[in-house]
Amino acid sequence: MTSPGLDAFWMPFTPNRQFKATPRMVVSAQGLSYRTADGREVLDGTSGLWCVGAGHGHPKIAEAMKRQIDTLDFASNFQVGHPGAFALAERIAALAPPGLDRVFLVNSGSEACDTAMKIALAHARARGEGQRTLFIGRERAFHGVGFGGISVGGMQNNRRAFGSTLMRADHLQATWDNRWNGTPRAFVRGQPPTGAELADELETRLIALHDAGNIAAVIVEPFAGSTGVLVPPVGYLQRLREICTRHGLLLIFDEVITGFGRMGAMFAAQALGVVPDMILFAKTVSNGAAPLGGVIVSREIHDTLMHGPAHLSELMHGYTCSGHPLACAAGLAMLDVIEDEALLARVRDLAPHFERAVHSLADAPGVVSIRNIGLAAGVELAPAPGAPGRRGASAQAAAFDHGLLTRAPGDTLVLAPPFISTPADIDRMVDCLRRAIEHVAAEAAGAPE
Repeated sequence: MTSPGLDAFWMPFTPNRQFKATPRMVVSAQGLSYRTADGREVLDGTSGLWCVGAGHGHPKIAEAMKRQIDTLDFASNFQVGHPGAFALAERIAALAPPGLDRVFLVNSGSEACDTAMKIALAHARARGEGQRTLFIGRERAFHGVGFGGISVGGMQNNRRAFGSTLMRADHLQATWDNRWNGTPRAFVRGQPPTGAELADELETRLIALHDAGNIAAVIVEPFAGSTGVLVPPVGYLQRLREICTRHGLLLIFDEVITGFGRMGAMFAAQALGVVPDMILFAKTVSNGAAPLGGVIVSREIHDTLMHGPAHLSELMHGYTCSGHPLACAAGLAMLDVIEDEALLARVRDLAPHFERAVHSLADAPGVVSIRNIGLAAGVELAPAPGAPGRRGASAQAAAFDHGLLTRAPGDTLVLAPPFISTPADIDRMVDCLRRAIEHVAAEAAGAPE
């Protein structure tokens, strides 16, 4: 295959001019690794984009999709259905926390977030509470790139170019700081033991300011992945649940990153012992083989909307490819793989070694913070003077050259390996990351490599 021109494709979330001057391309993938055009192996340290938990090119998923395209390549789920969508929804509902057993299928995490927000508004209106139009998100959160998602999201760079947001929103403060009450806690294994009281801000500031009767829902990630693995303190999410219950607010967990195994349980809600009113999912549900996402909704929310004339749609919402046959085939196959290959147990077994390995980087030059939970970790570098994010971007590029795909939100390098990784694979990834960090430190010091 000849190399394509680079001009036409406007790449997402990428400094296009820089990339096209020095492109880094992969042409194939299998298991834990990508391959470049010249045959170099690049370890997949981010599971693609938090999604390829079962490894690339899984034969069961590929076979399921091949069978499906030969049988039914497309069917709309508008007034006509196909068995795959119903089968997938049933499987997911059976795996979700008790009481969450209705599933609206979409194509991405961004669509899942906007869908959940619309469901929350429709639910309030159906209850005669149409004034509930305010959403509470959290600083440094990522909930996709729809206008709803960036409204409740808290990543400044994702919002700056688009003016103020479309939805009314306010934000809790982020759950992570390298100091807590003046005490350094930059290197934390798992959930920080203190800080649950950060959740009280929902009641003492936001509800006090806006009144609970005007709030439609609170939406948070169990841990914030896209801003560098920001782990909540022990008890924080439980406290949010208690406050939401006390004031009649819906609680939505964005599990686009955490759902389907990243924390050693099907959902982080189960791993952390907190049941929200809705769960967003995407990414790992199809192992990244096809665009697929959705919202798992409590029976109470669903049934509140099941009123009105029987010939009219209860929720005027959906997408052309909601519940696409190929995506559903991939999703069903992935659920089989998770069960047949005991991937949740493998994550739980691997997590302690992963934690030890990533924290071994504490002595690497310029590392100022490491935090981890499940199979996710953020290794934060001191920013270059006057150029936040530059050191992280340089380390991400160096990691690729040293044989590892990582991500760098700001100056934090993220590791989120596939669930099928072995301890030896983790050690290789961490070694590549160390060499990349050392490379960037040497460059900053003006020393030869």
